[in-house]
Amino acid sequence: MLTLFANFKGGTGKSTLVFNMAMWRLARGAQVTVCDLDPQRTVSDVALIREEDGIEPPLRVVHELPAKGRARGDWLIDIGTSDMQAMRAAIRAAGRVVIPVTPSQADIWATQQFLDILRAERKGGRMPVVMGFINRADPHPRSRENAEAFEALEALDPIKPLAPMLVQRLAFRRSFSEGLAVFELEPRGKAAAELDALATAVFD
Repeated sequence: MLTLFANFKGGTGKSTLVFNMAMWRLARGAQVTVCDLDPQRTVSDVALIREEDGIEPPLRVVHELPAKGRARGDWLIDIGTSDMQAMRAAIRAAGRVVIPVTPSQADIWATQQFLDILRAERKGGRMPVVMGFINRADPHPRSRENAEAFEALEALDPIKPLAPMLVQRLAFRRSFSEGLAVFELEPRGKAAAELDALATAVFD
């Protein structure tokens, strides 16, 4: 299946999420391809770090969507907001859309805009499964911002809000610079546990 990780706002942690999700699926024996359509190519860079450092398993990254009916295994698509043509093509191809939302009103507004684009591109056709979750959450367990953002997600049709959150942690930032998923960096860390809960909600 093609899973698109996207929102209409930059800085929501999409590329970090795609990399960690891809490595999580690889660790469970899935055939994984990352389609890096973000002009910044950050997932491509982190895959190159793994290759140069000889870290196993390698991460397969391509820069074009597969031809219709030719995708095998899991395809995770990373897309930026600067290439709207590529974003619209990815929306049309995706069977599942995962929307990371940081706990801010600006992100909720951006998510509403993105959903408008999604509906327009899939008008008259079958809608993909659309999931949303809180990314870069406030680490305070009683954060009002986290709770308010989640309530806003619950009100946005057709999003299925996912309860697991990814908290803003150093491990997620380090995962990119070191070419390692959070569960490779800190197997028993909080970031690894949060990723496992979220990925299980998305893929299982």
